[in-house]
Amino acid sequence: MRKIFGYECKRLLCNKFFIGLILVILFYGWQVLNRVTILGVSHTAPFSPWSYGDYLSRMIPLLWIGALFFLTFFTSKAERRRKVITSATPVKPSIYGLVRCCAALTGTALLALVVILLAIVFYGQMFHWYDWSSLLLPTFLTLVPPLIFALGSGWRLGRLSAWLLFVWMLVPILLMTLPLPEFLGLLNGNVFVERPLTLNILDPAFSLSIGTVITQCVLLLTGILFLVVSPTKSKKH
Repeated sequence: MRKIFGYECKRLLCNKFFIGLILVILFYGWQVLNRVTILGVSHTAPFSPWSYGDYLSRMIPLLWIGALFFLTFFTSKAERRRKVITSATPVKPSIYGLVRCCAALTGTALLALVVILLAIVFYGQMFHWYDWSSLLLPTFLTLVPPLIFALGSGWRLGRLSAWLLFVWMLVPILLMTLPLPEFLGLLNGNVFVERPLTLNILDPAFSLSIGTVITQCVLLLTGILFLVVSPTKSKKH
C-alpha cells in the first residue's frame, strides 16, 4: 500500500501543474496580505483572527480548485483506460480508491500549508508577531471543512462525469459574490468582515455563532462520508 500511495503522490505532486499552482498561490496570497490584510478588517489588527480568517477565506477558491484538479488525474480518459490494468491488481478496489483519496488529501494539505506558511512569513517580517496559538481555531474552521467537502463531493462527481469537476470548481467563486446569511458566512468569508462590527467593541475576541459552527461541522462530516462510503463504485464503461 505504501508503494501505491507513494506512486499516486508522485503523480500528483511531481508535475508542472502542482508547481504552477504553488507559484500562483504565493503570488496571490502575498498580494492579499500586503494590500488587504495589512490594513486589518473591520477595525481589527492585521494579525487578529478576523483579518487572518479573511485572508484564508480569500485563498479558499484557489485551494478548492487545486483539490479538484488533483481529482482530475483520476477521472481523465487516460486514467479510465489505465483502470483496465489497475483492476487486475490484487488490491481491493475500495482500498485502491481510499489510497487515491489519501494522495489527493496530501496534495491539498500541502497547498493549505503553503498558504499558512506564507502568512507566518508575512506576520513575522512585517510585525514580528508569532502568537500562532490564537489563530489555530480560525485556521481549522476556515480551511478544513470546505476542503474536505471539496474532495468528497468532487470524488463523487468525478465518478459520474469528469467535466462536472470543472463546473464544481466555480462554486467558491460564485459564493464570493453572494450575500450569504451569517451561518453560511464562512463559505465566502463575509463573517470575518461583518461579525466584528456587530460585537460593538474594538478588536473583539474571535467568536462565531452556533449556526456557523454547525454549518462547518456539516460540511466536514458530509465530505468525510462522501470519501469513505462506497468511494470506488463507478458506472461501467
